[in-house]
Amino acid sequence: MISVSSILSISFVTTTTTTTATMKAAVMLALIAVVTAEKLYKPPSEDKPHIAIIKDERVQPDAEGYYVFDVETEDGIQRHESGGEGGRQQGSYSYTAPDGTPVFVKFVADDQGYHPESDLLPVAPEFPHPIPDFVLDQIAFAAKEDAAKARSEERPSQSYSAP
Repeated sequence: MISVSSILSISFVTTTTTTTATMKAAVMLALIAVVTAEKLYKPPSEDKPHIAIIKDERVQPDAEGYYVFDVETEDGIQRHESGGEGGRQQGSYSYTAPDGTPVFVKFVADDQGYHPESDLLPVAPEFPHPIPDFVLDQIAFAAKEDAAKARSEERPSQSYSAP
């Protein structure tokens, strides 16, 4: 005959075994995560030289929101910015790209968005540019369809249809 105490002891052993297996699996997954993270982590290179800031002039925003920001580093990076009423900002930044190309960007940011200007930014083609014939044919075809549909809607229907 099975007693209540034997059922409880079996349940306890099963629960303990399941809990132990779950804990072992969690510990193994944590160890794998630590080892993987350690391999992926690359500490900052200590051979890179410290780049000094040679100019850092800032005028904090006043009551109207006017400010000035002017920074230069010894490796040639420059940033000049000023802002004013209504959140309008204008300025420029420059640096040397990894391939040696000098980069200079002038910008304005206002309620119409951010507007950069640079010789290195792509420029949209001049408009009006030539429109291909197949596009003109498609536009003419669509106009004919629209005209035909408009003519058919002007005539009263000869058949009854449910509302």
